[in-house]
Amino acid sequence: MNVDKRVAFYTLGCKLNFSETSTIARNFVNEGFERVEFEESADVYVINTCSVTENADKRFKSVVKSALKTNENAFVIGVGCYAQLKPKELAAVDGVDLVLGATEKFNVTSYINDLTKNEIGEVHSCEIEEADFYVGSYSIGDRTRAFLKVQDGCDYKCTYCTIPLARGISRSDTLENVLKNATEIAEKGIKEIVLTGVNIGDYGKGEFGNKRHEHTFLDLVKALDNVSGIDRLRISSIEPNLLKDETISFVANSKTFVPHFHIPLQSGSDTLLKKMKRRYLKRIYTDRVTKIKSVMPNACIGVDVIVGFPGETDELFLETYNYLSEMDISYLHVFTYSERPNTEAITMEDTVPKKIRAKRSKMLRGLSVKKRRAFYESQLGNTLSVLFEGENKEGYIHGFTENYVKVKTPWNPELVNTIHSIRLTKIDEDGLVRFEFC
Repeated sequence: MNVDKRVAFYTLGCKLNFSETSTIARNFVNEGFERVEFEESADVYVINTCSVTENADKRFKSVVKSALKTNENAFVIGVGCYAQLKPKELAAVDGVDLVLGATEKFNVTSYINDLTKNEIGEVHSCEIEEADFYVGSYSIGDRTRAFLKVQDGCDYKCTYCTIPLARGISRSDTLENVLKNATEIAEKGIKEIVLTGVNIGDYGKGEFGNKRHEHTFLDLVKALDNVSGIDRLRISSIEPNLLKDETISFVANSKTFVPHFHIPLQSGSDTLLKKMKRRYLKRIYTDRVTKIKSVMPNACIGVDVIVGFPGETDELFLETYNYLSEMDISYLHVFTYSERPNTEAITMEDTVPKKIRAKRSKMLRGLSVKKRRAFYESQLGNTLSVLFEGENKEGYIHGFTENYVKVKTPWNPELVNTIHSIRLTKIDEDGLVRFEFC
């Protein structure tokens, strides 16, 4: 037991990483560690890394510096996607003591001995082919909502993506264990669960260690809808080719699933979608958005898009821009393409200069602001429910409606983790919505 030893965590990247950080943190607590905030002095700092973009790699070094500034003698551990892809690179960062790969990270406490700092970072990282088993995870205690991991890995071969190299093949939690975890979350009083994974629409594949689908994503959604004690269930990012009509129709009539979808597009050009080896063309994406809006007119639809992919001419970028401008969507997550080692795209010709990538990114971020504003304006006067968050931000408490409108009202601790019926009244100068209680 490590009584009186303190551990802190920092998570880079996606919702999936947050769920896994929480699971790793519970393992530390079970071993006798006290969990503290990252800004506090700790004996151990665990940094869960991301490697989707070059910027995510660079942030790791700054987080390590921050930890050692708080306690120069702290034992620093790197885990996650970057740790799997570039373990020696992470281990070479000044002050890093231990680096664990895709399978090792869930047994991190077994790799810790006396917490004496190492002169050179120690590496334990499997070959990614060995990452063929599933470890369930969920976040709890960090936020008002919980991130519930239902799937891991990916069998897609998108030409820009390193995630299959970092996380391995597509595999799923058993339906029984997902429902068990959801019930545990409900029993802790958390009001909302966000389903997360690398490719959650592929849920059911590898559920019992084989490659076929034991269950479908629709089976999962239907089963979760019957878990008692959960007020809201939210689907995180799901591929357009895997978001079926039946799932959309079920969500529209669900007891707990909310009208909010995040659907990666990546490009509004069929030419680039083919170069990216995406498994759909623009027509399918349009069909998905049209279907959602036909049965859930107030649904929020978020979009991932990449700018500056090799071969993206001015004409092809404008094709994407105009397509998104015309679509009935609510906001964008804009990613500037960055070359990743061991991907097919890094060998492609017609690279886009970084200044042009930055300019295009700025244009799409501006479009996102307009889209979100227009969506919020369309919701004014509507009566919705809001789940309030737990943080006091400059005298205000924030919350999200079921269709992901962010609202604010003067801080009141009694509102934390409660759901209320409200009527949206106006958009404030900061782009957030004011309301009145019903």
